[in-house]
Amino acid sequence: MKIPKLNKNSHATLARFCKGKKVLVTGGSGFVGTNLILKLKDLDAKITATYHRHKSQIKDPSIKFIQADLTKAKDCEKVVRGQQYVFMCAANTSGAEIIEKTPLVHVTPNVVMNTLMMEAAYKANVKKFLFLSSNTVYPPFSHPVKEAEAWNGEPFEKYFPVAWMKRFGEKLGEIYTTKIKNPMTVVVVRPANMYGPYDDFNWETSHVIPALIRKVVERHNPIEVWGDGKEIKDIIYVEDFIEGMLLAMEKINKFTPINIGTSKGISIKNILDQIIEIDKYHNAKVKYDKSKPTMIKKRILNVALAERLLGFTANTSLDKGLEKTISWYRKNK
Repeated sequence: MKIPKLNKNSHATLARFCKGKKVLVTGGSGFVGTNLILKLKDLDAKITATYHRHKSQIKDPSIKFIQADLTKAKDCEKVVRGQQYVFMCAANTSGAEIIEKTPLVHVTPNVVMNTLMMEAAYKANVKKFLFLSSNTVYPPFSHPVKEAEAWNGEPFEKYFPVAWMKRFGEKLGEIYTTKIKNPMTVVVVRPANMYGPYDDFNWETSHVIPALIRKVVERHNPIEVWGDGKEIKDIIYVEDFIEGMLLAMEKINKFTPINIGTSKGISIKNILDQIIEIDKYHNAKVKYDKSKPTMIKKRILNVALAERLLGFTANTSLDKGLEKTISWYRKNK
């Protein structure tokens, strides 16, 4: 199984930090959790990971997998026992259609999981807890958004339920970090839109890039795209994001939410054009369906803080990242 690569400086720094540490990854069968586990294994951490309904995509006897329902306090208490660091990657997630039709699916279970896991981690004397937030927390600004702007207005209307769920998780993290005696540091990262190996390619729950890759690989004719293709996204290859997330866990020691992205915007149309070219789908026809649910027109993250505090820069170009993702999908799906 291929291990995600870090740049040499980051790898050396993180190897020292992770070696021998007891680390819990919740959501260990998911997209981020799977890629994180692979990197933590490469860095010689002692890994425990949770899964709920779907078993892990990784088969490795050195990793302790525990089936758990993190909406139950007893399960949360069980999985955090003896852990030094917790990465909260477990979440109910979905694509644009589910967000449009059933927005509450993102609210209650996630609020319960985040609350119970932070409480359990605190009681278990966990050193640091990383909360995986979202770029949905920002108001609908068109410029590259800085971390301090998250509270400068209401979120984009269609993101309202998920954004406020994430905002609540961040505030909960702030309480544990700054508002109580004997605090527990909660590290908050706000990722750009991620893509890469082990992503969710199911039609009902996938995000836009895996859905487009699947349509191209399966040679849909025409390739149907929701919206007009002009939406601008900041997208980051998952291996780059994992590096940024690990550096945040190592280096952030106070409550400082931090963007992990590229600071570059690219349209859905341009992303699709590159996927078509990489997979050599000659004479592909594309149909843009403006009647289907779409999301915010433009979202780009300002990553100056990550560059300054973490020394982090995303290094994987879009064409290289898409090429690796398409290759993985063809081999595994």
